[in-house]
Amino acid sequence: MFGRLGPFELILILCIALIVFGPSKLPQVGRSLGQAIQEFKKGTADVKKELNSLTEDTPENDKNA
Repeated sequence: MFGRLGPFELILILCIALIVFGPSKLPQVGRSLGQAIQEFKKGTADVKKELNSLTEDTPENDKNA
């Protein structure tokens, strides 16, 4: 249902953001959004690392080896 965003969709989103936040707040909103995405990616990487370490330490894996 939701495919890749094309250039028209990106321009439309940017115009709506410009109307809602105004030109003076738009860089601050973009920076905050970028930091939030970065923190989310870091959190998901930490969760993946933790899950991988938990699955490697299970006794079932030792039996099969």
